[in-house]
Amino acid sequence: MTRTYFGTDGIRGTANRFPMTPEVAMRVGLAAGKRFKSVHDRRHLVVIGKDTRLSGYMLEPALTAGFTAAGMDVVLFGPLPTPAVAMLTRSLRADLGVMLSASHNKFADNGIKLFGPDGYKLSDQDELEIEALMDGALDRHLAPPDQLGRARRIDDAQARYVEIVKATFPKGLTLKGLRIVIDAANGAGYKVAPVALYELGAEVIKIGVEPDGFNINQEVGSTDTRALKEAVLKYRADIGIALDGDADRVAIVDERGNSIDGDQLMGLIARSWKQAGALSKPGIVATVMSNLGLERFLEGLKLKLERTKVGDRYVTETMRAKGYNVGGEQSGHIVLSDFSTTGDGLLAALQVLAVIVQGGKPASEVCQVFEPAPQVLENVRYEKGAKDPMEAAAVKEAIKAAEAKLVGKGRLLVRKSGTEPLVRIMAEGDDEALVREVVGGVKSAVIAAARAA
Repeated sequence: MTRTYFGTDGIRGTANRFPMTPEVAMRVGLAAGKRFKSVHDRRHLVVIGKDTRLSGYMLEPALTAGFTAAGMDVVLFGPLPTPAVAMLTRSLRADLGVMLSASHNKFADNGIKLFGPDGYKLSDQDELEIEALMDGALDRHLAPPDQLGRARRIDDAQARYVEIVKATFPKGLTLKGLRIVIDAANGAGYKVAPVALYELGAEVIKIGVEPDGFNINQEVGSTDTRALKEAVLKYRADIGIALDGDADRVAIVDERGNSIDGDQLMGLIARSWKQAGALSKPGIVATVMSNLGLERFLEGLKLKLERTKVGDRYVTETMRAKGYNVGGEQSGHIVLSDFSTTGDGLLAALQVLAVIVQGGKPASEVCQVFEPAPQVLENVRYEKGAKDPMEAAAVKEAIKAAEAKLVGKGRLLVRKSGTEPLVRIMAEGDDEALVREVVGGVKSAVIAAARAA
């Protein structure tokens, strides 16, 4: 079935433009409410969190109207990280959890992410069933007047999440003596992240904690670590931690101002957990984007790297299906299923900090666990609604030629983004010049196809 609304990570788009309109949000509430009202002898509950972007004020009441009209009670959290919404969906025994966020995108975008009662993102089948209920007359799924839902806000959601996250830090350890810069991207983690670090004993320096509805991910956060690096060096901090807009991903900067990506963090955690006997299986799950160096590092530890399609939902699905408890993406989505059902930037950062504290060594010596293979990633933007540049014959030929050059020397991945009108071109191998050559050839072909579309 063709998808109209849902992409690889819920529904996402520009605020007040289809599909990120109040009408679509209300339809999601009505349809998802209908789909998840599994029995009729009790009250049904949905919990809703959001990040700090302006459009959340528009979409939250529209969703609430849809859910209450479908007969579901609504609990509103206000600004709260995505992983916290997932955790509290289970904790409050809700039928459904909703997060309003466009993650690392700028303020003009927004998105709707849905979690089932188990705290995991909905399956493709669940999303398709909701889509099938969304179109048509708005009054199709209305509850009788005596079965309308109620809406209320709870004030302790942030405190609950802080306590859950703190409990994942190894008992007997403290962050006392560490100076940490935390960059919350002016997003959903702007209150909880500094509090959790402070209560674990750290000296905390805060940036990206003054959201105004417009500045989420603006020159701060995990996708732009320049401000974090400057602060780490300025305040002579031991480490810098950056979250993205909904705090489900993390970027680390060591005391020298060097970036540590998600592949390094996964390697670090995998080694630490293997030594502690905490890995549920001898391996971890990552996507096709993860560096060849990570795979080689894990092989040296006699651990397997199980690769999936790009997207943390596919990482999580594979972890659940095959029994792994560590997984993630190079971008910093780290899923530790002993503690969380989805990526959690703060939780992952605490696992890294635990290794630093236990080893008594600086972040620069601890966090860089392998030498990455040369990897080049280029993005080519095309117009929304234009002809798919990936279908152009010249692009297919360029990809074929690039793959031929890399046989036995590396690998190439060309794919469309699931959240933006971008073609992403990645290649890696031991010969950096060859890697750059093949990426350049494919990029030129995609640019030409995009202009011709």
